Amino acid sequence: MVRKGFNPRHLPDFTQKKIIDRHMERLDTSGVSRRDFLSLASAGVAASAAAAALGMPNVAVASGSNKVAYLAWSASTEYNQLVSLGAEKAASALGLNYSFFDGQIDSGRQLSQFEQLGTEQAIGGFFNILDGSALRRAGQFAEDNQTFFAAIWDSVPWFTPFDVGDYFTVYLNPHEDEAHRGVARAVYQAVTDKFGEGEVAALTGTPGNWCEISRNAGRNLALEEFPNIRQTDELPGKWLREESLRATEDLLTRNGNLRGIVAQNDDEAQGALTALRNAGLRPGEDFFVGGADGTSLGAKAIQEGLQTSTSGNSPVFTGAFLTSWLYDVANGWKPRAAERQLFWKPTVVTKDNVDAYVERYVDNNGVDPFDFRKFSRVLNPDDWDPQAYVYPAETEEIWKGYQRPEGWTLPAALAEAKAHGEFDAVREDYAARNKIKFDGPSPNKPA
Repeated sequence: MVRKGFNPRHLPDFTQKKIIDRHMERLDTSGVSRRDFLSLASAGVAASAAAAALGMPNVAVASGSNKVAYLAWSASTEYNQLVSLGAEKAASALGLNYSFFDGQIDSGRQLSQFEQLGTEQAIGGFFNILDGSALRRAGQFAEDNQTFFAAIWDSVPWFTPFDVGDYFTVYLNPHEDEAHRGVARAVYQAVTDKFGEGEVAALTGTPGNWCEISRNAGRNLALEEFPNIRQTDELPGKWLREESLRATEDLLTRNGNLRGIVAQNDDEAQGALTALRNAGLRPGEDFFVGGADGTSLGAKAIQEGLQTSTSGNSPVFTGAFLTSWLYDVANGWKPRAAERQLFWKPTVVTKDNVDAYVERYVDNNGVDPFDFRKFSRVLNPDDWDPQAYVYPAETEEIWKGYQRPEGWTLPAALAEAKAHGEFDAVREDYAARNKIKFDGPSPNKPA
């Protein structure tokens, strides 16, 4: 992943007032005068030119603004806010500048924000993108501008980072179908224990989204284990609290005998809990709700006996892991082919283990849940730690349930990695390095 050399002919013409104003608008330069902006731009040009003249064209371009960003589809969900917190913590520990971009439920806006990072010569960013098809364009832009990026959640079926080049550095997800199977199983068991049998409903996410389909698959696998439980209805909550409140009200109106709801995330579960209370029902007593993502509100609701289960993804982990990843690739580390699509294993959180989860990830009295510097291979070449059970994700496993496109074949780099045992080697390597367990105490907890 070597960046292209510096070429001053590619620079904007900052002698034109319109061009200066356009760049100031895009670069969040409120409070900066045109004179100051031109001074900063000139300094950056000089540094890049000097590095190129000295035979080090990667130095200035690779570090750029020393900035990373989280490009979320929305800043309104607690999940995305907590991912941002993890990214910010890791960036601070690594000496990086950090920005949290709100896509406002618009993948086009997210692409424009990523383009802004390239204009700033930032290290790069990671997406939780609304529409995975936009990752193709992001990959093209990244290659043209040598801007590293990573992605979680949605993508294009059977699309891999290798389809757009080296700057799409990793596609990372929790192993969602297994995690949500555990979440749903806990809800169905609670309904069984209380009533012996019953009807349940589901709040889904955004139709067609990878995460939604994977979580639906896990929920359906759990449903097969309980012949006494019947799912009678579902409506999209679209990952949002208000949408889910209204959807739950409709589900209750349409289905008079519901005993439980399996939601797609904890924001949806919060909306469902509000609707249940408004309807005079008692969550945790005569109605059971499952969520996902292990947000603070979700975990606290389990602790309070209102919510039955969630998948403990720890959004803070996601932000910290990917920020450290971008730091490492920008500083010369190159992932193996088997490392560029990864799963990690979440913890299914219920009343039986929620206290430990809350102590580490929610009410931790300022004790950070991770060693944020320890994620970095560059800083810790001998003893870096993924701080979770992270392992290679095979393309066929990621996209199971999706029809394989006619003529599709595994990218050559992945096929070669599989043939030479690289997937097993990476799995074993990560497992051996994982000393700080995801479901254990914080590494910063006083003895």
